[in-house]
Amino acid sequence: MASNSIAKKNILMEAACVAAQAAVEKAKELNIGISVCVVDSSAIEIALLRMNNSFLPSMGVARDKAYTSGGFGFPTMQWSEILQGNVQLQAGIVQRPNIVTFGGGLPIMEGDELIGAIGVSGGSEEEDIICAQAGIDAIS
Repeated sequence: MASNSIAKKNILMEAACVAAQAAVEKAKELNIGISVCVVDSSAIEIALLRMNNSFLPSMGVARDKAYTSGGFGFPTMQWSEILQGNVQLQAGIVQRPNIVTFGGGLPIMEGDELIGAIGVSGGSEEEDIICAQAGIDAIS
């Protein structure tokens, strides 16, 4: 009998917590307040941290960045390139709930396989990316 399913890897809760904490530690070095969210390979939230000095809305934005990166499997900053010259996609994608088209969301890979994503919000786009990468580096 043929199988009708596939095996799918997911980030472990422990690794998600390490990644989130590492992003926070990088934010402290940069002297910024962030929120960070880590999702599994199905873009379902595993860990969420909000620094006391971060903006309250950054929690939702971090969650959306992780969701977007995990759901599509590429960094959120790539959307600007993808959207360039595609008016219909530009108009449509921003209408979708929880989709973020600017930097701060990165996929978490294990080899060639997506196991989750991390989203950071609270600093500049560049600072958010740096913090998200620090989270990934901590578990690589």
